Amino acid sequence: MGHAAVRDPKAAFEVTKDWNGIDQIVLRNAQGASARVSLHGGQVTSWRNDRGEELLFTSNKAIFKPPKAMRGGIPICFPQFGGSGSIEQHGFARNKLWVIDENPPRMHTNVSHGKWFVDLLLKPSEDDLKFWPHSFEFRLRVSLSSDGNLSLISRVRNINGKPYSFSFGYHTYLSISDISEVRIEGLETLDYLDNLCQRERFTEQGDALTFESEVDRVYLNCPSCVAVLDHEKKRTFVIRKEGLPDIVVWNPWEKKSKAMADLGDGEYKHMLCVDAAAIEKPITLRPGEEWTGRVEFTVVASSFCCDDLDSQI
Repeated sequence: MGHAAVRDPKAAFEVTKDWNGIDQIVLRNAQGASARVSLHGGQVTSWRNDRGEELLFTSNKAIFKPPKAMRGGIPICFPQFGGSGSIEQHGFARNKLWVIDENPPRMHTNVSHGKWFVDLLLKPSEDDLKFWPHSFEFRLRVSLSSDGNLSLISRVRNINGKPYSFSFGYHTYLSISDISEVRIEGLETLDYLDNLCQRERFTEQGDALTFESEVDRVYLNCPSCVAVLDHEKKRTFVIRKEGLPDIVVWNPWEKKSKAMADLGDGEYKHMLCVDAAAIEKPITLRPGEEWTGRVEFTVVASSFCCDDLDSQI
C-alpha cells in the first residue's frame, strides 16, 4: 500500500468510501494540502492546496455512478484518447475498478522522497480482452509532495505475446476563475491538430493561447513544461510532463456544454482541460516492454512567467 519515505505525524494516508461505497484514498501533507483518488477509474477526484481551495474542476451535474466516468478531476484515458470503434471514446481504464497495488515493482526514481503516495493496479478483464485483445499491467502512482504538488506516474507493461499500440492522456480538468481570464504559455509556434476542423494541421500564431470560443486542439511535440495563467485568481498552474509529447487543450464553450447532460449551464467558464497526452504517434510496446508517462502539477503565484519555464524544469 502507498506510504511515504518521510513520515510526518501531521500528514495522512487514509482509505475511505465514496458515494457509491467504492474505496478512495485521501493523501494529506503536513501543511494541509490534499488529494483524493477513487479506485473507480484510478481517477483523481480532488486536489486542494493548504488553504483548502479546490484546484480541479468537477461539474455540479457530474454523474457519480459506475460505469460512467465522472466529469471532472483527472480521468485516465487508455488505451485510446478520443477515437471510436469497438472501444468507447477515451478508452475503458477510466470506467474500471482498480485495486491498490500491495507489491509494486521498485520505481526507478526518487519520486517517493518527501511524498505521500498510493500505487494502483489495473489488469484487463475477460470482457476487456474481447474488445481490445491485448494483455497489460497498468500501474499508476499518485503522489502529493510536501510542497503540495500533485504528480501521476503511469507504467504500462505488455504481457502479451505480440506487439500492440495505444494512445493515452491525463484528461485534466483545471478549476479556473473565468475562461476569458486565462491564458496558456509554452505552446507558441507549435503545430496542432484542430478537432473542430477535421483534425486539420495548423501552426499556433499567438504569443499565448487565450479563449473566446470553443477550443479542441492537440498540440504536437510540446515542451516538457507549460503554464496556465489565471489572471483573476492570480495563480498559475505549471504542468511538467515526461513520456507524453502532446498537449490537448479543450473547452466546450456555451453551445456544446448545453448539450452535455453532465455539465451545468455556464460551467464551461470555470473549467479548462489541459491534458498531457500521447496521441499523434501511438505508443508501441513489444512483448515484455514497459512505457512510463509522468505529469506533475504545481501552483505558483501569477508573477511566474513563461521566461521561467526552462529554468524550472
